[in-house]
Amino acid sequence: MRYTGPKKKLCRREGKNLFGSEKYNLNDSKRKMLGKNAGRMNLYGQQLRAKQATKRMFGVSEKQFANYFKKASRMKGNTLENMQRLLETRLDVVVLKANFARTIMQSRQFVNHAHFTVNGHKVDIPSYQVTAGDIITVRERLKDTTIYKTLQVESQEFLTKNQSGKVSSVDWVDSDPKQFKITVTRLPETQDFDQAIALDMKKIIEFYSK
Repeated sequence: MRYTGPKKKLCRREGKNLFGSEKYNLNDSKRKMLGKNAGRMNLYGQQLRAKQATKRMFGVSEKQFANYFKKASRMKGNTLENMQRLLETRLDVVVLKANFARTIMQSRQFVNHAHFTVNGHKVDIPSYQVTAGDIITVRERLKDTTIYKTLQVESQEFLTKNQSGKVSSVDWVDSDPKQFKITVTRLPETQDFDQAIALDMKKIIEFYSK
């Protein structure tokens, strides 16, 4: 069952901002206190907290998260990298990484409400798995709505601050807010993964491997 309560409560529980938005920032005293408590946890406790934090960060249910591990372990290659790649290439996560949404919750809502097409086909499943070459676009009837007009303004402001000249926050996704288009140029590789999440993912693999 998906948690629907206050999101900041989850951030306090895990001792970090899980959702990126400034309103979920924690003050330093709370982070220090939670960090001190984490140091007293046994190995199982650390693995459990890593699982809960990562699951919440990606906005997936317990059942979905366990299924990602099962699928990743059956795939060729490194289970840790396979699982992280499966999570990163969810449609709602790609929309977030492309900076077409402010939080994973908003991104999931956009997808649920069928705001996007993938390769010209309407998709309303947040867990839809994208692949290299996929083109994601805002549906034509939504392009003139306030939320996407705001997106274009925010993206331009982001570009003026970002020296890379990219709207997308990752190298494997290309964002074009003027055309309301996202292109998955390739699948993410080891060097593309957030190292903090990768460290937690190692604990998660150990948790599920018992």
